[in-house]
Amino acid sequence: MKADREKLIVIGNGMAGISTVEQILKLSGSYDITVFGSEPHPNYNRIMLSYVLEGSKTINDIILNDLNWYEDHGIKLYTDTTVARIDSETRRVITEDGASVPYDKVIIATGSNPLILPIPGCDKQGVVGFRNIEDCNQMIEAARSYHSAAVIGGGLLGLEAAKGLVSLGMQVTVVHLMEDLMERQLDHQAALMLKDELERQGIGFAMGKKTTELIGGKRVEGLRFSDGTELACDFVVMAAGIKPNTGVAKVSGIAVNRGIIVDDFMRTSMHHVYAVGECNEHRGICYGLVAPLFEQGNVLAKHICGVATQPYEGSVVSTKLKISGVDVFSAGEFIEGPMHTVIAAQNDWKHTYKKILLQDGKIAGAVLFGDVTEAAPLQKLVKEHALMTDDIYNEIMGGGCCGSSGAKKSLSVETMASEEIVCGCNGVTKQMIVEAITEQGLTTVEEIKACTGATRSCGGCKPVVEQILQYVLGDGFQTESKQGICGCTKLSRDEIVAEIRGKGLKTIREVMNVLEWSHPEGCSKCRPALNYYLGMVYPAEHEDEKASRFVNERLHANIQKDGTYTVVPRMYGGVTTPEDLKRIADVSLKYDVKVVKVTGGQRLDLIGVKKEDLPKVWEELDMPSGYAYAKSLRTVKTCVGSQFCRFGTQDSMAMGALLERKFERLDFPAKFKMAVNGCPRNCAESCTKDIGIVGNDGGWEIFVGGNGGIKPRIADSFCKVKTDQELVDICGAVIQLYRETGKYLERTSEWVERMGLEAIQAAVLEDEEQRMQLLERNNFALQQVEEPWSQVLRENATRRVMYGEVNGDAPHNKLEV
Repeated sequence: MKADREKLIVIGNGMAGISTVEQILKLSGSYDITVFGSEPHPNYNRIMLSYVLEGSKTINDIILNDLNWYEDHGIKLYTDTTVARIDSETRRVITEDGASVPYDKVIIATGSNPLILPIPGCDKQGVVGFRNIEDCNQMIEAARSYHSAAVIGGGLLGLEAAKGLVSLGMQVTVVHLMEDLMERQLDHQAALMLKDELERQGIGFAMGKKTTELIGGKRVEGLRFSDGTELACDFVVMAAGIKPNTGVAKVSGIAVNRGIIVDDFMRTSMHHVYAVGECNEHRGICYGLVAPLFEQGNVLAKHICGVATQPYEGSVVSTKLKISGVDVFSAGEFIEGPMHTVIAAQNDWKHTYKKILLQDGKIAGAVLFGDVTEAAPLQKLVKEHALMTDDIYNEIMGGGCCGSSGAKKSLSVETMASEEIVCGCNGVTKQMIVEAITEQGLTTVEEIKACTGATRSCGGCKPVVEQILQYVLGDGFQTESKQGICGCTKLSRDEIVAEIRGKGLKTIREVMNVLEWSHPEGCSKCRPALNYYLGMVYPAEHEDEKASRFVNERLHANIQKDGTYTVVPRMYGGVTTPEDLKRIADVSLKYDVKVVKVTGGQRLDLIGVKKEDLPKVWEELDMPSGYAYAKSLRTVKTCVGSQFCRFGTQDSMAMGALLERKFERLDFPAKFKMAVNGCPRNCAESCTKDIGIVGNDGGWEIFVGGNGGIKPRIADSFCKVKTDQELVDICGAVIQLYRETGKYLERTSEWVERMGLEAIQAAVLEDEEQRMQLLERNNFALQQVEEPWSQVLRENATRRVMYGEVNGDAPHNKLEV
């Protein structure tokens, strides 16, 4: 340390404190800086804890400043050290272990603590908050030993915790006091759509419930509500809110209300002591989101460095929920009142919803569900209280001419203030991005990300970063037209598969490392895709990475909205026997199956099986899995055919059973359905299947690319064949071509449109050598598959980890993994 420099102590090693330090380092070299953090880690991105919980990232992935950064900047870091008080008389900071460090200025950035409801039983084992890495680790550990969890709180943090626990295989119920989720950010319609979507993903809900007690012995066993009802569970996450961590300020005699009271320059009541972030209270408001803390930090850094700055006058907050498959955004006002003009659009087909509130013609708030591509410009417009114009309306609501230059001009970043934060996750301002472009010659979003951190986390600011690039570079800007399979890479599906083959990459981690994934652990989009591509390229060598599969595929059953599962045994060609039906009935009664449903694919769906009962149900059914949960061959629907039907010309039931036995258990890019008709009357609806087959007097006609789901498509006539063997071979070659060229999650209806029917016909029908090669690879892949339920029944360790008890285990036995 240099004697002529002031001593700055930062209490708190989180995002607020360290982002302020980063700004101070850029503005001035006049401080010797010491940081105290109560956690054992360097500064990490707290808003990405949900990614750690779901397993897509590790703590190392969310570290924002590693230990080398502190050393490189001469910052003395004390981890695992809690500050007890600030002594203004001696101007020293005193730690809980008795150390005393002198200061000239102090920044308190102690953040917030989870709100643990003060109800009976809140101190039982198995009750945690969700605020830091330690909480995350406890939740991950609990998921290894216990099966049901309750998350108290239906806000942003609670829903992220719930989704993470579901990803870990737990049965989760979110308990919420209000009737709407995220009632502080969403209106009733958006909350309803969010709840529906999360239920589809396996989260249960108990709405309008007030928890009055946590019941059980030493460990929590359930919740009791004010209406007298109870919910059994063996793990509880309290996510009912946060409270500013004001402990050190209170003990030190600093004025505290709900938070540490600060003025517009973050000054507390104690001379030379400041507070920034979630621990403070500015103009009566305590913020719990990241964007305000960066804005406060910028003002504080300039003030403390003697750089002219406007005072902090509060923040317009916005929320973006990032749960797999769910995109939600809100900013400003979202509940309409008499003073508002409402612009709203709901698309039940696309599951999207937009609402903009105007007050006196100006944009006062907005809510987006399902499609949040307009989140960044809307956030800016709300913050600016921009006047609604036709151009803005057309741009946001989609009612104008595509590519209207006038609309784009209205949303230009030209008028954005230099100090305005573009990336709320990482506190990157417009000026920082502009400087990175002009001073370092950067020309792409990826380069901006690497330099400034913008777009590094949720990626929601990417459109604005692109606009700034375009604004600064002018004609030199080139749109990044190339799209990768996800935000982790710019590589397309074909490029990745080519690299896997060319470089002999064998694991997901190897692919990510060698191909320089921007997120080393990948995401929920790329990990399942890579697992599929590797299995397709190396059917014999690839070791299936189950953690990269969706939960239904990991558990070999479909989770339902109440947390139970469905069991669909295979019925080849839709044909069963009295013996199998009796066994299904016996098992259904024994395990209290709620509903036995006949499916559209001519099978029986046992709905309402408890997770822990799944292996026993499979064992007693003694039937193969119907793969109703997998991206694989689901079913081959058949009509009665020539065996019994007076119109039948071909034996559709036998052919359907043969095809189902032939191609079952193989992984496909997406779910796959087939149907076989004995005559052109098409009773088995072949026209809407991935492969549909219609019998005629001379043989069979094959159709491909049909779909009866969200995007209906009538299948294309592919070819006619005369013999059963030709039929099986053509089906095998088409299936293998689809497996080798299809994008992950791409149905054949989309695949045929993308590839072109003629190209598929050329590969399968016109090139006999290629057809034989496809068949050879398809047969080799089929030789590697194994019946999954039988596999689970053989592996006790898997049964314990995935489903709980095994015969002979004591109930609720703690498990070693």
